[in-house]
Amino acid sequence: MCEMGVIPVLTVKPSRALFDEKFHVVVGNLPPTQEVTLHSLHQSEDTDYWEAFGHYVSDAQGRITVFKDPSVGGTYEGVEPMGLLWSMRPIPGSRPELRLRKKEVHTPMVVHISVYRGHMSQGFREQVALASVVTERWYMAPGVRRVDITEGGVTGTLFLPPGPGPFPGVLDMWGGSGGLVEYRAALLASQGFAAMALIYVFRDQKKNYTIGYPYFETAFRLLQDHPLVAADRIALLGLSLGVTVVLSITAYSEAVKPRCCVCISGSHACRIGATQSIEETSQGIDKKYTKARTDEENRIIWRDVLLPIPEDIDLKVEMGRITCPLLLVVGQDDQNWAAVESADDMKQMMERAGNSHLLTTLSYPGAGHLIEPPYGPHCRACTFVLQPGQQRVVMLWGGLTKPHAVAQEDSWEKII
Repeated sequence: MCEMGVIPVLTVKPSRALFDEKFHVVVGNLPPTQEVTLHSLHQSEDTDYWEAFGHYVSDAQGRITVFKDPSVGGTYEGVEPMGLLWSMRPIPGSRPELRLRKKEVHTPMVVHISVYRGHMSQGFREQVALASVVTERWYMAPGVRRVDITEGGVTGTLFLPPGPGPFPGVLDMWGGSGGLVEYRAALLASQGFAAMALIYVFRDQKKNYTIGYPYFETAFRLLQDHPLVAADRIALLGLSLGVTVVLSITAYSEAVKPRCCVCISGSHACRIGATQSIEETSQGIDKKYTKARTDEENRIIWRDVLLPIPEDIDLKVEMGRITCPLLLVVGQDDQNWAAVESADDMKQMMERAGNSHLLTTLSYPGAGHLIEPPYGPHCRACTFVLQPGQQRVVMLWGGLTKPHAVAQEDSWEKII
């Protein structure tokens, strides 16, 4: 309680929203110039706790409106309507080097938002909140359908928006850590795209020797032939190693003709040959592992593996063969891939080939490698399993929290 027994009122609207939607947080019934802390808390599916907090001072009416009032301290500062989400970090005492990722997209990310008296930075569990609310953040909008894909040897998940269609399609490919990552595709479907999350790096190394152009062409054709998909409006979306796939098949496959491509934090300096497998391509990159270095905390900086960008056209994707619009998303502090140098070289190649009018580059100062949908917490470094051998290391992805959040929000608006 505050003065005279008046109970503060905390509201979060909407309390149930898509992950990429902004919410409005307001605290009322406070004394004027009251110092308080707004705190968010989420327990991940791995049972780790994540938190963020901002320090505020109520106005003359005893009110705090987060979308216009500045935080004067905490995990974020300034006027930041979504700071309670994008500045989340593991609570003190958590396991090291965590990354927050949603696995079960049919359930919400539940976030508890509370207001505490005074400017606090720790010990939230030991204090009684003045007020608390629960908010849900969803990747799947009501009516979005999730369909397992196992046809033609392809493994993935198709997310379909509600309604009769036809919908523009997206073939969505993540990076070299492999497995099925669904949350971006689910969010794209919530925005009106028929999006297929595709596995192309499997835990079974022998399986990866079978993954090449025919696999990606079959996945593209499955999406193209779906009765609810507009066959001539299919985009390719890749992050990290997924960019290698996107650029390779767009440039060299006769069967894959996308309407446009979005490439996040990737490079053209390692291409998949027409008869190559994804395993052979990955091994080609891994052979340059000696170029990788570590920082003072023994975190691996991988970006030098691709440097210098080769001059030999046979060692990279021929960008002059790209015939559709191409969007590059680049974090200037990417410590995992040489995305900045690659983007510069791609631009030069396309200028020489006469197709640079198809290229748009979004380059973000202070952003790292893992540029994801907006308002997700920035991951500067986390554990990573190197293939082959299953060696667990800590990979440095790069980026600073605030600039990275800016990159995620701005790029997502331009992608969709």
